[in-house]
Amino acid sequence: MALVHAETSTGVLNPVQQLAAIAREHGALTIVDAVTSFGGHPLDVGGWGIDACYSCTQKCLGGPAGLAPVVFGPRALEKRVKCRSFYFDLGLLEDYWIRRKYHHTMSSTLVCAIDEALAIVEEEGLEARWARHERNHRALVASLSALGLSVFPREGERLWTLNAVRVPDGVDEAAVRKHLLEEFNIEIGAGLGPLAGKIWRVGLMGASSSPRLIVLLRGALESALAKQHQRARV
Repeated sequence: MALVHAETSTGVLNPVQQLAAIAREHGALTIVDAVTSFGGHPLDVGGWGIDACYSCTQKCLGGPAGLAPVVFGPRALEKRVKCRSFYFDLGLLEDYWIRRKYHHTMSSTLVCAIDEALAIVEEEGLEARWARHERNHRALVASLSALGLSVFPREGERLWTLNAVRVPDGVDEAAVRKHLLEEFNIEIGAGLGPLAGKIWRVGLMGASSSPRLIVLLRGALESALAKQHQRARV
């Protein structure tokens, strides 16, 4: 069973711990996408009974893009079958990373970069890092509320790392994003699929999860919305 822990398109935090337990009860293996949660939300691969989990280095870990941390639990390893692909052969990759047998030539600078990113995480403390992401998410929600803006989904199901902000009726959401980028050098995401034109996606991940940037974003949004209101009056 494939699960997405942190749904980047909608801002939803899925109950992976409970779903993984249900899957295990029925003998199913679980693979979890933790791309937008690893380092920003509590994630216990072993404790939750997740069989395979993967993430990235450029979001909550704050490193450069280019690596994909991955882990396989005992149940998943027991189910391995002969692989016909050189690139996806777990045995060859295991030999490369653990037994130091040659498989490919990778970017050593990326390894150095993620080593430094993980050192920063360790220095802050993982639980403290989770708490920071939650605290700044709540500060952002309160700040947006003061502007008459709201987020979804409902409380308890929201990501701390990716905030889905509702676009008010009558507001040109693309123009707001353009204003933020050109006037304040702030880039936020647009809605995707059925939510295109209906939300802004605001990331608060890693070093970008900070009170200073929340204050800056609030002022930038206030400026962009005021500009649209002025045009409407004209």
